[in-house]
Amino acid sequence: MAASKTATLTFRIDPALKEALRLAANLEHRSIANMVEVLIRDYCEQRGIEIPPSDEAENNSGVRS
Repeated sequence: MAASKTATLTFRIDPALKEALRLAANLEHRSIANMVEVLIRDYCEQRGIEIPPSDEAENNSGVRS
């Protein structure tokens, strides 16, 4: 099975929020990137937002590899 591709996300954040994120990630023994992913997944799950499988998301983005 081939490894799934990942997308790069770059954004600006208040330094205090970044520090809170770093602390939360450390408590969970996660990287900051993985903590952001977990938070997004939890948010979507709580609100009934379906996250399509990676290959489906790629196909719907209009980007072809």
